[in-house]
Amino acid sequence: MIFNTTHNNKDTEKAINNLLGAPYSFFQSIKLKGTGSKRMIIDEVSIGFKNMMNTVADINYGNIELREKGLLVHINKGLKNFSWAIPFYQLHIYKTSGFSIHAQGNFVRFKNNKLLKENKKFIDKLIDLKIKNDEQFDFQNVQ
Repeated sequence: MIFNTTHNNKDTEKAINNLLGAPYSFFQSIKLKGTGSKRMIIDEVSIGFKNMMNTVADINYGNIELREKGLLVHINKGLKNFSWAIPFYQLHIYKTSGFSIHAQGNFVRFKNNKLLKENKKFIDKLIDLKIKNDEQFDFQNVQ
């Protein structure tokens, strides 16, 4: 689900919290050594996100916020902010010529540059949380 988060909206906040859980508290965030990535350059997006990208030659930036049951991909377009809510069970991550997040028939690919390399520890943490979440629902190992 994609939300316009430019302005605070209680209905949007409630929908995101119901889908992904509440944001981590200050102490939980410290314990996890951070719950948000640094900004990264968006290289390519799926057709569903084309209207959220800058149409001029501006650079598009995005970042990722971890939640208990998923993540938020924040995309900036000029003065507007959009957030893509992805539960862990819908999340697919690929490392190709960059780093891409796929879910719900859409994707965002981040450019492979210095900014992406600065987020390596965060991406590793994201993958670990995804694996931990998937293990909860792995019925093949149940005796």
